Amino acid sequence: MSGEELVLAARLARPGFALDVSLSLPPRGVTALFGPSGSGKTTCLRVLAGLERGAQGTVRVDGETWQDSARGLFVPTHRRALGYVFQEASLFDHLTVEGNLRFGFDRTPAAARRHDWRHGLELLGIGHLLSRRPHELSGGERQRVAMARALATSPRLLLMDEPLAALDAARKAEILPWLEQLHERLDIPVVYVTHSADEVARLADHLVLLENGRAVAQGPVIELMARPDLPLAHGDGAGALVEAVTCGLASDSGLCELRFDGGTLLLPQTRATPLPERTPVRVRIQARDVSLSLARPEQTSVLNILSATVTDLGDDGPGQVLVGLQLGQGTRLLSRISRVSSERLGIRPGLAVYAQIKGVAMVR
Repeated sequence: MSGEELVLAARLARPGFALDVSLSLPPRGVTALFGPSGSGKTTCLRVLAGLERGAQGTVRVDGETWQDSARGLFVPTHRRALGYVFQEASLFDHLTVEGNLRFGFDRTPAAARRHDWRHGLELLGIGHLLSRRPHELSGGERQRVAMARALATSPRLLLMDEPLAALDAARKAEILPWLEQLHERLDIPVVYVTHSADEVARLADHLVLLENGRAVAQGPVIELMARPDLPLAHGDGAGALVEAVTCGLASDSGLCELRFDGGTLLLPQTRATPLPERTPVRVRIQARDVSLSLARPEQTSVLNILSATVTDLGDDGPGQVLVGLQLGQGTRLLSRISRVSSERLGIRPGLAVYAQIKGVAMVR
């Protein structure tokens, strides 16, 4: 890839809905489009794919312009080098898994093939399924085959429209590690539509928050998830992400030590094989798991107690306050506490506090 940004500037009017976005997205990694139903997430994907001829604006991928309304340029869908994965796998029932993969590959011009049709087999762990037909696969397996079929076309852009929405919790847990594999090893941009904060936390590098057809905010997911002024911070699963590195086991306690610019976190060692030292990891700390104290707590079972500074606070439902915290130079946390506690402690911007973190989850 050339490293040029993915550009989507689009306007589209429909009865009761209007899309008006201007997005510049990273040329690699996963960008999540997040927002409530009807906010325009899928419409953005359809514009990128060339499925909305009525949309006005610009689409540019890897330096190549696919649409420019001002110049009267519109590249049709079949000539856009993209892969599209839907909620339903939509495999061809009369073909085996191998047949489904070859279908897309065979229809890709030889000059445009960057990979063999087997490209997605290892990435998605489906090499043992080649001779099976779709009705012999689980829901998670069907979705992995659908992703591999999209990759078989050597796309320069991969679009994914809530690919886990039709799966139950067990199948989602099965497929998420494979999606993480794609995130780590693909060299193309992925635009991923979801309404799941958990999927955003695990998969996304960049985040676009959509509301009523407009982008409320866009930027690195680490920054946006910890902003109290954005809708993402006010759901039940609101929380912040912390980028850290492993430092091995903390003595013989069975605890894994993670270091980041705001301090050190201790987590129970749940892996059969501990991660090597200096391995980058991402952890999620939910707002409901962070309580505040003006003095460093003593004689407590809470392992992770960190110095922080209050940056902002605002209402978060009846009797609740959401507090933004700064740790170190670039790490932010959120804390959800009662209004009574906030008033009793005199919580205000600039106040030095101790954040007691009762739960830490390693998500990547």
